[in-house]
Amino acid sequence: MQQRFFRNLAFLLALNLLIKPFWILGIDRSVQNAVGESTYGFYLSIYSFSFLFFILLDLGITNYNNRNIAQNNHLVSKHFAGIATVKLFLALIYTLVTFAIGMLIGYKGEQLYLLGWVALNQVFLSMILYLRSNISGMMLFKADSVFSVLDRIIMIGICSVLLWSGWIDGPFRIDWFVYAQSAAYLITLLAAFIYLMRHAGSLRLGFHWPFMLTIVRRSLPYALLVLLMSFYNRLEPVLIERLIPGEQGLVQTGIYGKAFRLLDAGNNISLLFSVLLLPMFASMLKRREPVSQLVRLSFSLILAMTLIVAGLAIAYSEQLMELLYGPLPVYIPKLFENHVDESTLILRILMGSYVAVSVTYVFGTLLTANGNLKLLNIVALSGVVVNLVINIFLIPRFQAIGAAWASFGVQAFTAAIQMFLAFRIFKLRFGRLYWWRLTEFIFLLAIVTGFSTILPLAWYVSFALALAGGIAGTFITRMIDPDDLKDLWKSLGQQLKKNPSKV
Repeated sequence: MQQRFFRNLAFLLALNLLIKPFWILGIDRSVQNAVGESTYGFYLSIYSFSFLFFILLDLGITNYNNRNIAQNNHLVSKHFAGIATVKLFLALIYTLVTFAIGMLIGYKGEQLYLLGWVALNQVFLSMILYLRSNISGMMLFKADSVFSVLDRIIMIGICSVLLWSGWIDGPFRIDWFVYAQSAAYLITLLAAFIYLMRHAGSLRLGFHWPFMLTIVRRSLPYALLVLLMSFYNRLEPVLIERLIPGEQGLVQTGIYGKAFRLLDAGNNISLLFSVLLLPMFASMLKRREPVSQLVRLSFSLILAMTLIVAGLAIAYSEQLMELLYGPLPVYIPKLFENHVDESTLILRILMGSYVAVSVTYVFGTLLTANGNLKLLNIVALSGVVVNLVINIFLIPRFQAIGAAWASFGVQAFTAAIQMFLAFRIFKLRFGRLYWWRLTEFIFLLAIVTGFSTILPLAWYVSFALALAGGIAGTFITRMIDPDDLKDLWKSLGQQLKKNPSKV
């Protein structure tokens, strides 16, 4: 069973690392370059707005269903009717809420048209995730891995034809991008449904109100947490477009989106890390085993990874943005007097957010596994309030750069509180030596990265040398101990051998 897990985990990671970075940095980036910052900013604000209410499509049901089916495979056909009906009912609520609030904040005409298609895509995505929860719950891991990237593979094919084939007359249009998403999601949804029917037998819809209400009631605390976190994680593009009038608001949203794309790509990798930690923490807490060592090791791993990525992105921000989006404009933002494009400066700021978000994937996950949802909801609500206040003050004055600073401030604020709560609740003690090693690592990383930028070499060679130096620094300072990695690997294998359904 352990070998089976690692084999399937490697398959999942390989697919995601091959497909999703190309999607984010290849297709999505090329679409923005093709349509321009203003048009892409228009799309990004609509998409971010629709994502704010995504939890209304699920309410934590997918997570509940995954655990339930993993423990009771025979319940797939029995529970599918009730849960699928709940999902359809939630889709109606989501659509009504999204359009009502959209019109309330001033969306009309073309904005509502695009919102309709984007909302439909969110409904398709929610249903795909539910179907995948059944497939993975039945331990069909390879199939689930394929369905996790199938929509992106289809999108890459469609958009590649539209962007580069030369078969399409005229410039690329943003609504083509949205239609391509709809087609990709629909094909993936049908393929997953057919695959599930082949392995689960007859599936049919039906109403069973007591069962449906029970599922919704159990999911509400988790749903509230995800809703609040979605607000302070995804609110900036919406606020930029709403708070800055006219065309300038759309342009600033597009500028912000350039840097946010790299943050989003990094978060996808960090998120996979938290998925592995949750079942391990939950199992250890259930058996009342000490979690301090695992918390310290996981914190060290994710902090070392994110600090290296953030350091390189900050030092080579101009080169990275020029590589992705072409030569930078020659103007200088007067406010900061930096010889960089606005999106380059925003990238540097958002790298701080990247480190902070990754920290929450350790301590927030630990608190979630311990059932501290009330505390986490209070922290998340505080994050929403702080986010709104800072953005309302900064965006009108500093535009997208102000939104980036707001994001960094809020993410650092919530990460610090979650870290404090975890240390207090679990009485964690890392020791002075650990914090000294962390300080040494940060200092060494800064020196290595800074020195690499003045080497008389091509920037990508210096970048690679700095990356190698940063990785070596984690072991030189003993920020990461090879023996600890072996212990983590052993612990992970034992945990997943006992709880294979958690994968």
